[in-house]
Amino acid sequence: MEEFDETFDWVVVGSGAGSFSSALVMREAGRSVVILEKTALAGGTTAKSGGVMWIPDNCFLRAEGESDSAEAATTYLDALQALDGGEAPGSTPEKRLAYVTQAPRAIDFLVEQGVALERGPRFYPDYYDELPGSCKTTRTVVAKPFDLNELGPWRDKLRKGFAEFNASLAEGMEAGFLRTNPAAKRVIRRIAFRTIIDRLRGRRFTTAGAALQGRMLKAALAAGVDLRLESPVGALVIEAGRASGVVTSRDGKPWRIGARLGVLVNAGGFAQNQEMRDKYLPGTKSAWSQTPEGDTGDMHRELERQGGVLAQMDQMVGFPMTPAPGYAQRYVMPGGQGLTAKPHAILVDRSGRRYMSEAGSYELYCETMRKHNETVPAIPSYAIFDHAYTTLYKVADRFIDKSVPPDWLSEKYIHRADTIEALAAQIAIDPATLAETVSRWNGFASNGRDEDFGRGQRAFDNCGFMGDPFSKESSLGTIAIAPFYAVPVVPGDVSTYGGVVTDANALVVTADGSVIHGLYATGTTTASVMGNVYSGAGASVGPSLTFGYIAARHAAGINDAA
Repeated sequence: MEEFDETFDWVVVGSGAGSFSSALVMREAGRSVVILEKTALAGGTTAKSGGVMWIPDNCFLRAEGESDSAEAATTYLDALQALDGGEAPGSTPEKRLAYVTQAPRAIDFLVEQGVALERGPRFYPDYYDELPGSCKTTRTVVAKPFDLNELGPWRDKLRKGFAEFNASLAEGMEAGFLRTNPAAKRVIRRIAFRTIIDRLRGRRFTTAGAALQGRMLKAALAAGVDLRLESPVGALVIEAGRASGVVTSRDGKPWRIGARLGVLVNAGGFAQNQEMRDKYLPGTKSAWSQTPEGDTGDMHRELERQGGVLAQMDQMVGFPMTPAPGYAQRYVMPGGQGLTAKPHAILVDRSGRRYMSEAGSYELYCETMRKHNETVPAIPSYAIFDHAYTTLYKVADRFIDKSVPPDWLSEKYIHRADTIEALAAQIAIDPATLAETVSRWNGFASNGRDEDFGRGQRAFDNCGFMGDPFSKESSLGTIAIAPFYAVPVVPGDVSTYGGVVTDANALVVTADGSVIHGLYATGTTTASVMGNVYSGAGASVGPSLTFGYIAARHAAGINDAA
């Protein structure tokens, strides 16, 4: 029998969204909780993300008079499974049903706990809205902007977000389309006025994922959760087929913590572990990942050592990235799909041909790039665009219609020419092939229909945040006005998407189909409930939060009638 240095009812590894939702459930039930975070900052990858949650039939959607149901969401998720090889190990019918029924309840619970949430922007329709059961508006939920000062001494212990100002996600997106959204300047002025007032009053706001995690952290601390930073977990303690605790460190020495009800592992993915990437995601690089330094897959290996089964390990939450000079030093790397999904731009492989719809799911975008690269060099691929594009949109977060940064040219990140053929020569692509591709594209754009890959036929293609929801022209826009440009695009990510298989209660499943009692997992430590497809914005944060909620209720013996 293992001897422990201290014991809690509920021990959580990692401090992502599911960690806090589970902790709040346990504290509501009067149980003791400790969260062990490996790094010096709380919040995990969620804090650095958009903090969007895909939540079917949520209370905010219903409050706006729209209808949704668990049945519709189940129909949609079931249909997704057929898109990429059929049902994946992490996505069983029972688990999908648990998600669509419990996700809205988890949101209701958090609101009751004082976590201020709201409906996400309508730039987030489901990514495959042609499928039955889909939603063409949005099923997303986000946190309201949060004043970090409300955390008191914990203010500087929350991982920084990418949007440290007092604005909703919707306002931030509206402001981002400065040259095509007539209301953008008004939105920017509104945000600027708020910022001035906040500074005068000593407020320090953040939004997106950091707002979600800040609000959850505040609620958890108020509820009496013991959160410990710089407390990596080196091993799980399994006795007689049941998780009874973990081994962490304290003052540089092993420290054993017992768990009366169970252990929840929510330790993120393996995006920062190049060895694991080479094994499971060949052709990708840790340097292209947006994840924090702690995303190294430690618990993936420990869960497998303890009998868990890893699955869907070739999946990642793709974030196409363009490696502009200095990208590695940026807190958030410049997006690549956001470039090619807008009018007047396409993506081509190294042969000079298009090979996918540039709009749609960013997960599918990167997966398609990786798979295509197995037969035709496509990492990097090239975004091809023209002067019309540069007058409307940024490239790597900068407008370049007036001037191109000198280092972009000297370091040969960007290529520019007066003809498509000359541009092709600069990027070592056959000029005739690229000219034919652009000519074919221009024909599609003029006719308003992409006959090769169907770009522009989904709601997300036209009103989603990757494209331009404010454009007055087709999302297909021609590439016809010199000068012409090319920049590389690579398959980056915001996390990996595979891990240990869990059941509908979030219990870890072994090779023979049994479970390890008391051992739960959620988030990107697990094989996603979405399978090998990404349903819509928030398809990783939503399940993390929901299965943390489910796990804690199961471990505490709370049933739906309770």
